[in-house]
Amino acid sequence: MIQVKRQIILNESLGADIYRLSIQAPEIAAAAQAGQFIMVKAGMGFDPLLRRPFSIHQVEGDEIRILFKRLGKGTALLSKLNAGERLDILGPLGNAFTLKQPPCCLIGGGMGVAPLLFLAQTMLSRGITPHILLGARNKEELMAFLPAFQALGCPLQYATDDGSMGQRGFIIEALPPLLAKDNKVKWQVYSCGPYPMMRAVAAICHSKWPCQVSMETMMACGISACLGCTVTARNTNEKGGQYLHVCQDGPVFAADRIEWKS
Repeated sequence: MIQVKRQIILNESLGADIYRLSIQAPEIAAAAQAGQFIMVKAGMGFDPLLRRPFSIHQVEGDEIRILFKRLGKGTALLSKLNAGERLDILGPLGNAFTLKQPPCCLIGGGMGVAPLLFLAQTMLSRGITPHILLGARNKEELMAFLPAFQALGCPLQYATDDGSMGQRGFIIEALPPLLAKDNKVKWQVYSCGPYPMMRAVAAICHSKWPCQVSMETMMACGISACLGCTVTARNTNEKGGQYLHVCQDGPVFAADRIEWKS
């Protein structure tokens, strides 16, 4: 874990209130693994007081990139930053995805696609070509992140809730047909996105296909000091009892470790 103040290289508006922020942080870039995250101080003073967690979206040389949507005060402040300004960041934090043998499927929805680009790039660098499934609310949101995934050259399917681009409906609907193509094939599934989507992915994969999920929760510290970012463990014999802490035990978990709530 490294705490540094580093320069912003580029802050891009991608549409649909989505931004991609590039930071020159060689120490973190060198140590980062797909699935890990950073904690970012959004303001110069004490308002907002708490750092904000962001998945590492991409690593290029000595740069790290995060993908975020302008929603609250913290992300609004980040969206207004310019190249040359400096950010106080802490990372890389958390546990990364564990790479397995192909075939592999990456499925993400909305801003949950953020860590999957870094994961796909890591897989490609190791000779693994994943099948990628992406979902978004509409064409504008999808186009904010789709080009970066298209540039990878991987098999790619996408859907929008309103049918404005790609398949109409939820991207989860594309997962069962893909996994069922050959019952002898042991797919490895990786997912990040809205809780209901990941719960559905976990249910589809349960006891059939290994599945890893990147959980998203509110975080106050990112280093397991506040104990606020909890999820319920399916196996209550887990170390620490009934609860898992996303910042320390995750954010990546085997899907079957989580007690998914309806």
